[in-house]
Amino acid sequence: MRIFLIGGTGFIGSQVVRRLAAKGHEAIVFHRGNRGMDLPCEHALGDWRNLQSARVKADVAVNMILSSAKQAGEFMSAMRGAVGRVVAASSMDVYRACGIFHGSENGELQATPLTEKSELRTNMQTYPKELIDRLRTTIPWLDEEYDKIPVERAVLEDRELPGTILRLPMVYGPGDYLRRFYPMLKRIDDGRKFILFEEGASNWKSPRGYVENVAEAIALAATDERAAGMTFNVCEQPAFSEMEWARKIAQASSWDGELVAMPRHTTPTHLIFPGNHAQHWEASSELIRDTLGYREAIPIDEGIRRTIEWDRANPASQPPPYPIDYAAEDAAFQLLFQTNNMEAPPAVS
Repeated sequence: MRIFLIGGTGFIGSQVVRRLAAKGHEAIVFHRGNRGMDLPCEHALGDWRNLQSARVKADVAVNMILSSAKQAGEFMSAMRGAVGRVVAASSMDVYRACGIFHGSENGELQATPLTEKSELRTNMQTYPKELIDRLRTTIPWLDEEYDKIPVERAVLEDRELPGTILRLPMVYGPGDYLRRFYPMLKRIDDGRKFILFEEGASNWKSPRGYVENVAEAIALAATDERAAGMTFNVCEQPAFSEMEWARKIAQASSWDGELVAMPRHTTPTHLIFPGNHAQHWEASSELIRDTLGYREAIPIDEGIRRTIEWDRANPASQPPPYPIDYAAEDAAFQLLFQTNNMEAPPAVS
């Protein structure tokens, strides 16, 4: 099959290209030529803001970077008559559980694991404006009106062009521009003997996926006609809590320190993250597994090992925006042990 991709040179998209090539499909990546020239694909140079110039002729179009109703409408208009089906990357943040977590939705906690039939948000503002503005410095295609719900509607409700939606999790792996492992690895590599968590956050469960496995799901959906008209969650199963996930990173790093969950009132303020942690985001990916036969190609532990290896070999040019205050963490840790009449070990080796 001929697969036309937008966003095919990015963190996830470049892996989709490689998975398609490995399966014997022909990928055509529409991009500006700034990177990705070594990918196993045909290159169509142009700006994603002007899709009419792409002159597409393919079986399926995959768009990794839709972030608003406006972008989705332009994409669907450009693809009509040029491809037989479209696949769009969405996000787990469409669920009402996301709004309850962030405090933008009222009502009872949503049941988990979240399925494709779980309630969607009613508030169309996914995240605070200041967060969107900050993310746009790292993710240039992000729209000021970011919301994946109208993106999904534009794709699925088009009467002329069948669509498929993939709701993606928190994706980790080599090339992760958000550096999701940084808070743990920084402390481990700095020789910390303990790493602190706020108790509520330590129990919180969220959907995750290793980048090559997420790419496998996207490539599978793009090349299997049974995906037409469908919406799929993509995530690992089972979901792990923040503490369980930290323990996996610690084990893969051969770190023998202590992970400590603290009551909220004694946790250093820089380690207290906003959100209702009673509302988990744990999700089910049974539908894509049952319908398309999706399975992870890379085991979770191997994905964690590869991510750590890449992160250490490719340090960020600037520290990621994750707060670190060792003095405050040492003081809180010492206080915890004093309160429990125990002797605290030294903070660093």
